[in-house]
Amino acid sequence: MSTITARPIAPYLGGKRNLAKRLCAIIDATPHRTYVEPFVGMGGIFLRRPHAAPAEVINDISRDVSNLFRVVRRHYEPLVAELDLLLASREEFDRQRRIDPETLTDIERAARFLYLQKLAFGGKVVGRNFGVDRASKAGFNYAKLRADIRALGERLAPVTIERLPYAELIRRYDHADTLFYLDPPYWGCEDDYGQDVFSRGDFEQLADQLAGIAGKFVLSINATEGSRAVFSRFRVVDVEVAWSIATKATGTAKRVTELVVSNFG
Repeated sequence: MSTITARPIAPYLGGKRNLAKRLCAIIDATPHRTYVEPFVGMGGIFLRRPHAAPAEVINDISRDVSNLFRVVRRHYEPLVAELDLLLASREEFDRQRRIDPETLTDIERAARFLYLQKLAFGGKVVGRNFGVDRASKAGFNYAKLRADIRALGERLAPVTIERLPYAELIRRYDHADTLFYLDPPYWGCEDDYGQDVFSRGDFEQLADQLAGIAGKFVLSINATEGSRAVFSRFRVVDVEVAWSIATKATGTAKRVTELVVSNFG
């Protein structure tokens, strides 16, 4: 297994930074040949794992996410050229936010999405607002971003990038040697990634599907009565973490409980 050197190139809602160390330790200690993430987002766990699996699959139903990863892997120079044209300002942020991404080329779309995610408060995907980080003088550091994009492109070279509904992806890649890490939307926040992307009923469907897979899985989700009930048939561990959005907004960390669910251990 190779050492991983890339890191997420932009914030993303539910990035799991504060839970990553614990999740990555579980993943690294679990034998598997194929590693699959049905809800990869910006790769908050995928890229923080200390070792790569022989076969890796990342997936997100968001066209913006899957398109960004494909462009990063194959079109480094055109992507950074597009980013060089963008000024880190509230006016430009609002202009980019108003653009219909369906009118753009794949490279233009990737640059727009990355730009908005870099500057949006809290890594929000829906209802983005221009974020001001008072602790940093360089919210959009081009030199650092170029280096991060190049490293990510190299990291993604052997990785399969999919854009499938989670249930279809699980069916396609389930095997006794497969380990799934799942980071679905938080319970009660199903619309934070867009309407009709993930509904409350999907939690029960996902749990039913995971109960019948041949492989192993690890899933993380916020602790609520509903999430506990849906995933109660599996091994559930409570983990206390700090939410970073609360830290930036108020200057104090909000302590919350998350559930780490698995079908082993």
